[in-house]
Amino acid sequence: MREIHILTVFPEMFDGPFKYSIIKRATYNGLIKIQIHDLRKWSMNNYHSVDDHPFGGGPGMLMQVEPIYKALKEIRAALRGKVMVILTSAKGELYTQKRARELVSVDNIIIIAGHYEGIDNRVAEHLADLELSIGKFVLSGGELPAMIIIDSIIRLIPGALGNEESPVEESYSEPDLLEYPQYTRPAEFKTDDGQTWTVPDVLINGNHKEITKWRKDHQKSI
Repeated sequence: MREIHILTVFPEMFDGPFKYSIIKRATYNGLIKIQIHDLRKWSMNNYHSVDDHPFGGGPGMLMQVEPIYKALKEIRAALRGKVMVILTSAKGELYTQKRARELVSVDNIIIIAGHYEGIDNRVAEHLADLELSIGKFVLSGGELPAMIIIDSIIRLIPGALGNEESPVEESYSEPDLLEYPQYTRPAEFKTDDGQTWTVPDVLINGNHKEITKWRKDHQKSI
């Protein structure tokens, strides 16, 4: 069974997202084990703080290397198989579906969710195997990126979606290709102002060869 561990100073943020839908089902079925760790457990002081002022001055506080080092050492000791340590960071590699497909084969993933002004760079230099960003923007912390990364990995685990065909034709299942448009009943929908929105005829004529061609032709590239 794969395991994902998250190091965070706000463990409560993960209470809701992991209790629903695909992640809940994958956890219940024993496909994945997720553990949330409060980094303050490894604090070096009575105030349970894990941050300090940056050397050289500057605004904000930085998460310290020592609590993270101790946490990783303890968590790693209890794991078997390959371990990948990921640091969420605005300056990291841009996360992609290709990277998600690579990570799904890793036995154990530990995600360090950054917060405050940032993290002592020695974490990136010496402790993290991978530094990932989910986009060219800045967030208040790494908790939301951690959730997104985890969701994208879990849905690729065989059996997690229930329908094994589901991840095959999704957006990015092929590099730089988005999924084709999809429709469901009714075939004609009338709006309150008298418009009629219809489904392309090819999708309801029952000719699977034509449907396959239409779908391929309507996949957008990026």
